[in-house]
Amino acid sequence: MTVASPKLELDFQDVSRRLKALGLPEVDVVVGIATGGVVPASLVAYHLGAPLKIIHLNFRDPDNKPRREAPTLLEPFDGPAPGSRVLLVDDVSVSGATMAVARQHLAGCEVTTLAFKGKADLVVLPEVASCVVWPWALSPAS
Repeated sequence: MTVASPKLELDFQDVSRRLKALGLPEVDVVVGIATGGVVPASLVAYHLGAPLKIIHLNFRDPDNKPRREAPTLLEPFDGPAPGSRVLLVDDVSVSGATMAVARQHLAGCEVTTLAFKGKADLVVLPEVASCVVWPWALSPAS
C-alpha cells in the first residue's frame, strides 16, 4: 500500500485482509449500491456466504461531483423482505446521502451500512482521507 501519493493504490490482498479483520455482522442479504458498490458488495457477500442484491442509485459522477440534486433510483428495486438483516455496501460514502436514500428502500429491514471509505456504520479504510485507486478500477482506454 502506498500512502505518499495523492491517490492511495490498494491491492486485493490488502482489501481482503482488512475486510476479514473488520468483524462483519451476520446478515440475511448484502445490498450493493451500483455502480461503485457492486464489486465491494460482491466481495462482502462472497466473504459472508450471503446472497447479493443490487440497488441502482446514482448521485455523483466519475469525478465524485454531485450530478443530481439528490441520489436517484435508476431502476426498480425488489428489496429483501421486511425484517431481513441487511448489510448495505458502497465503495465510498462522502455525505451519507446515497446510503440514506437506499435505507428508505429497505424500510422494515435491520440495516447496517458498510463503506470501504468514508462515513458508515462499518468502514474498511477509516484512516484514509485521500482518493483511492481500487484494485478493481478499470484503467482509461489509451
